Amino acid sequence: MTANADQNERPDYDELLKQIADYVLDTPIDSDQAWTTARHCLMDTLGCGLLALRYPECTKHLGPLVQGTLVPNGARVPGTSFELDPVKAAWDIGCIIRWLDYNDTWLAAEWGHPSDNLGGILAVADHLSRQRVASGRAPLTMKTVLEGMIKAHEIQGVLALENSFNRVGLDHVVLVKVASTAVTAWLMGADREQILSALSHAWVDGQSLRTYRHAPNAGSRKSWAAGDATSRAVRLADIALRGEMGIPGALTAPQWGFYDVLFSKTNRDQAIKPEGQRQFSVPQAFGSYVMENILFKISFPAEFHAQTAAEAAVTLHPQVKDRLDEIDRIEITTHESAIRIISKQGKLANAADRDHCLQYMAAVPLIFGELTADHYEDAFHEAHPIIDRIRDRMTVVEDERYTREYLEPDKRSIANAIQVFFTDGSSTEKVAVEYPIGHRRRREEGIPLLEQKFRANLATRFPGQTCRHIDGLCADQQQLEKTPVSEFMDLFVI
Repeated sequence: MTANADQNERPDYDELLKQIADYVLDTPIDSDQAWTTARHCLMDTLGCGLLALRYPECTKHLGPLVQGTLVPNGARVPGTSFELDPVKAAWDIGCIIRWLDYNDTWLAAEWGHPSDNLGGILAVADHLSRQRVASGRAPLTMKTVLEGMIKAHEIQGVLALENSFNRVGLDHVVLVKVASTAVTAWLMGADREQILSALSHAWVDGQSLRTYRHAPNAGSRKSWAAGDATSRAVRLADIALRGEMGIPGALTAPQWGFYDVLFSKTNRDQAIKPEGQRQFSVPQAFGSYVMENILFKISFPAEFHAQTAAEAAVTLHPQVKDRLDEIDRIEITTHESAIRIISKQGKLANAADRDHCLQYMAAVPLIFGELTADHYEDAFHEAHPIIDRIRDRMTVVEDERYTREYLEPDKRSIANAIQVFFTDGSSTEKVAVEYPIGHRRRREEGIPLLEQKFRANLATRFPGQTCRHIDGLCADQQQLEKTPVSEFMDLFVI
């Protein structure tokens, strides 16, 4: 054996890549609840994208990279007149649906927004459907889109259950890229080898840092990062379908693989094999668990760890609105993840900074009785200095039970409590909300409000007749599932 030389025996694909590929290709979805929830997720995600089109900071990113570019059978961007290549369309759709941070969320060791994958799924499905119709073939149907959503949710969410990317400084959009790569490759007709190749490239890619999500650098990149990730996924799927070779040891290659390069910091949420090599923990088989248990943001466009804090603040608003100058201190009791991610003091630099600040998201509804996307804008903040005065009176403490039950599979609570103390020694009661209205435990209460929110969002972009047509179609599971994707997308063209 020659010294100082690598053994150049090409390995088999990493086991996780094979598990994901086999799941996407071969696993049927037989959960009625998953199909129904996917429909609601589609509605909520598209509605939030339409609402985001009111904001110029979002719309400045949209459209072709080269002005005037025409793409035959291009993918449409809902609420606009753009017809783009599927890579840029995925970017644009991903951007608008995430801009306001107002739809679904998944919270575990890692958190994120599995609906971000819809950018790639919808762009690819629309483009393929239009191509098929143009050549006399049957288009894809919306049932295929819903299946893609369920599987992308599952890949992203199961990988997030016990693997904390944020603890090693990586942003959760790495999981959007991986999930979107697998599902969009499948939509394009990739075989197993092509899906494996595409997935390997998704892991080998450089990954986003979380810098733009945290003080003092929080900014609007967090609103387009997932669009960037799902767009990159479409590009990687296309590269693989053109016959590009994969990188079998993308995760496990000693020194050069993802585990050794990017996942090597001490992390209590990651599993270590006996020989010391770090691996992802995959605690359950891929199925439809994530879609069934997804969290919806129904009441507030706010980072999900603060949803219950905002709800508690709205409850307390009548007791404090006339005594704001008498407030001595406000105690927010929360869980460890909220403290680590969104508890901030000091100046907040922009809207993206404010919608990821626990104290801001509690102060506004305490003062005004509501929290909307407009409340994060510079003009509103500057017009109401009382918000920062109230923030300065806040303290944040951890409840160990809240932290523990946040991670327990049978609970997955996202608890917050607020109590206000006044200068005369009196106080409000301590209002605790452990499960937000978008939680699975509150589905019966939440879904009618989600549907109402969808109708309101449609009305921000379309005339009444179009709104009623889209709403009626989306309310009918069977009719929606058999609708051609291209015809569905026709409804959203301006």
